[in-house]
Amino acid sequence: MHEELKYWYLRDHKLFRTLSFGQIRQLCIITGFKKAQKGEIIYFSSSDVPRIFLLKKGNIKIVAVDEEGNETIKDIIQKGDLFGELTLEADDQTNEYAKVLSDDVAICSFLLSDFENLLLQNPSLALSYTKFVGLKMKRIKNSYSNLISKDAKTRLFQFLKDWAEKEGVKEGRKVVIENYLTQNDIAQIICTSRQTATQLLNEMENNGTLTYNRKEIIILDITKL
Repeated sequence: MHEELKYWYLRDHKLFRTLSFGQIRQLCIITGFKKAQKGEIIYFSSSDVPRIFLLKKGNIKIVAVDEEGNETIKDIIQKGDLFGELTLEADDQTNEYAKVLSDDVAICSFLLSDFENLLLQNPSLALSYTKFVGLKMKRIKNSYSNLISKDAKTRLFQFLKDWAEKEGVKEGRKVVIENYLTQNDIAQIICTSRQTATQLLNEMENNGTLTYNRKEIIILDITKL
């Protein structure tokens, strides 16, 4: 990839704004760049070469796999998000992978060892990174606590509200969301069966709360969620 384009990709990210021109140039040298297509798996936690990834374009799901082989969507990664070995250590206990959801994605990545060296050389970046990851972990923890304390319908409503707030296009009270998730994806995110998720979405369509298809979800009045 052209170094100039790499430079602008990294400089544009809030995490790296404390770095000087020269430091970002140095970062460009250790950065890998990849494009991927829908359905492609781009990261396994069990990889022999641990990396940290930065998503520049598109959407990705992080899927956790338990000992019985059951899969749960742990997080939806959006533009500007980091994923991979965020705790700066390879975790043998965690079994997860990242899969592309949108038609195409662009990803920057760093070898974990290179990124650790960068943090050691730049205390201000290390502080920013700690805050960035701390907020991300807190958000994931909050989503898990919501799963425990609320029923499937409430979890679905909360998920749709969060999704609409992050990515929806508002037209008054109406919100249009570009839909890159299957009903099975949504079921995994809210920890319920596909049958239950489909039933809840059908109910919402029948009572005029939303319209749903493979390309978009239209929430007709966001205040009713």
